[in-house]
Amino acid sequence: MERATDRLGIGVTGHRAFPDADRVTETVDRVLDTIDMTGPATVVSSLAEGADRLVARRALARPGWTLAVVLPLEPLDYLADFADERSRTEFTALLERADDVEQIPPAQSRTEGYRRAGHRVVDRSDALIALWDGEPAAGEGGTAEIVDHARLLDRPLAWVPVVNTVRVPPQGEGVRAEIIWERWPWPV
Repeated sequence: MERATDRLGIGVTGHRAFPDADRVTETVDRVLDTIDMTGPATVVSSLAEGADRLVARRALARPGWTLAVVLPLEPLDYLADFADERSRTEFTALLERADDVEQIPPAQSRTEGYRRAGHRVVDRSDALIALWDGEPAAGEGGTAEIVDHARLLDRPLAWVPVVNTVRVPPQGEGVRAEIIWERWPWPV
C-alpha cells in the first residue's frame, strides 16, 4: 500500500448529492472524531461534489489534518463536470489547500478516469469513509465499485448510509443506520 503521507490516510468515496446533508455532516464528524483518537490524518479525495468535498471540508476544519487530492481529469477539464460557478470555486479553493495533488494519467473515457481515480484513492489510503446508499453499482467507477475495491484490499471501512437522490428509496424506507464499521481498527 502506498500511503498519502507518513500519517494515516483516510480515503473518501460517496454520492454527489443526498437530501439528508445535516444528518450526514453530523455523522461524518463522529467518524472523524473516532479517527482523531489516533491523531490528525490526511484525507485522500478526488474533490467531486457531494461526499468528497463534505469530508474534505470537515477534516480540514480540524487541527493538523491535511488533504491529498487524486484528480480523474486535468483540472480545467474536471471543472466542466461541476454544477455551477459556486461549485467550481469551492473545488478550486479546496485544491489550493491540498498538500499533495496527483493527476491520473489520461484515460480512454471520463468514466474510466473516474474509476481509476476512485481506485487510486483507495490504494493511497489506510481506511475508507463511504457516504453510500448501499445499492449495487449503477455504472463503472461508482461508489459501490470503489467500496468493493476497498473490501477486496481489506481496507477498514466507515460506511455512512445516505439517501441517494438519484435512486430515491420507496415510500417509508429510510437510512438503516448511522455508521456501519467494517474492520475498523480504532475504538468505536
